[in-house]
Formats: sequence, structure tokens, C-alpha cells
Amino acid sequence: MIAIAYLLLSVFPTALIIAAANDIYEFKIPNWISIVLVATYPLAGLALGASYHVMVEGALIGAAALALGFILFALKIVGGGDAKLFAATAPWLGLVSLGAFLFNTAIAGLFLAVAMGMFRKLPVLPVYAHAPWLIRLHERKKDLPYAVAIGAGALLSFSQTPYFQLVIGG
Repeated sequence: MIAIAYLLLSVFPTALIIAAANDIYEFKIPNWISIVLVATYPLAGLALGASYHVMVEGALIGAAALALGFILFALKIVGGGDAKLFAATAPWLGLVSLGAFLFNTAIAGLFLAVAMGMFRKLPVLPVYAHAPWLIRLHERKKDLPYAVAIGAGALLSFSQTPYFQLVIGG
């Protein structure tokens, strides 16, 4: 049973890494990533022995994040994939690590914006022809693959999450 708990817990960082890589590569976050995160959250909680309170708290945080994501998407501040990924990530974090996640995501977003700005000021190199995703990344000047920041913020906060604390006995 412990192996299943660890496997389910590993879904969180794995999904975030895949989302970040896909956003860099295609400027898209597939819906299946958010669905996997949402579906696995209660399964991981049950396997880890999380309390009902912890699991409901996470679900409520996810619902609030989804509502906020809808608003930000409607205002054209974030993309739909970013809003869904943020909402699917939020339950895993719990109230305890939510502040750290928001701070880490904001700082990662700042670094991402600066790095992308610098990259986009460079000329398009001939070697980019062998990697069309680099051309897309270079030319879409108004877009940021923000799943990178969301993933970085979540991974930096992962050790503080209720589920991770259950695993290490915190």
C-alpha cells in the first residue's frame, strides 16, 4: 500500500514537469494534465491516510482557484490552460503551503519574464530551424509559457504540502 501512496504522490511533480515542458514546446497545457491532477488528488489522500478535513480543504482551495482563474482568463490576464493548471495544482498545496506557492510562482514568473525578454532580444539563429519550438518561443513576444512558473512555484512548495508531510511524518 505504501508503494501505491508514493506512486500517487509522484503524480503531482510529474504532471507539473510535463505541463511546463509542453507549454515551452507548444504554448499549450493539455487538459489531461489538469484532469490527472484533480482525479489523483483524492486517491493520493486516501492512500496516504489524509484526514477528511485536509482533503475537503484542498478541494475548496481548488474551487476558489478555479473561480479566480476564470476571472483572470475573462480579463485576458492568463491563458485558459494556465488557469486550469493553477486550479488543479491548488488542492495539493493546502492552506499551509498556499502562500509559499503564490510567492514562489510570482518570483519564478518574474525570472521567466526576464529570461524570455532577454532571449527574444537575441536574433533568431540558423540552428533554430532544427528546433521549430525555439522559433515559436522566440516569436510569440506577448506570450509566456507560464506553466513553467506555476510548476516551479509548486515544486518549490511541495515539501510543505499536507500530503508530503504525511509521507515524511511531519
